[in-house]
Amino acid sequence: QLQLVESGGGLVQPGGSLRLACTALRFTLDYYHIGWFRQAPGKEREGVSCISIRGGSTNYADSVKGRFTISRDNAKNMVFLQMNSLKPEDTAVYYCAAVRMGYCSLKVDEYNYWGRGTQVTVSS
Repeated sequence: QLQLVESGGGLVQPGGSLRLACTALRFTLDYYHIGWFRQAPGKEREGVSCISIRGGSTNYADSVKGRFTISRDNAKNMVFLQMNSLKPEDTAVYYCAAVRMGYCSLKVDEYNYWGRGTQVTVSS
């Protein structure tokens, strides 16, 4: 079964940075669009960023534009989310997700495969 694994979450002070990573077990990410999503307590899961199969296209939620950067290294079978200038409202569980067909999307329903998430807490 296809499995995604996130890493890199943790506790950081406001204004700090974290780099999340997503990798796949037993399959290659080369042929998948990858999205990062987050879910805060009591809120719906929302799209944060996505990157197309070859990395030529990216998209960001307005709330993270200019602060977050998504990238991929297909040779390492990994996708990254660099998060800078973090704010308390960025606190959430962050998930990566993959879809083979379609396009880079920020819509939860577009994705077939999901990781279990990594907690990001921004607090002083």
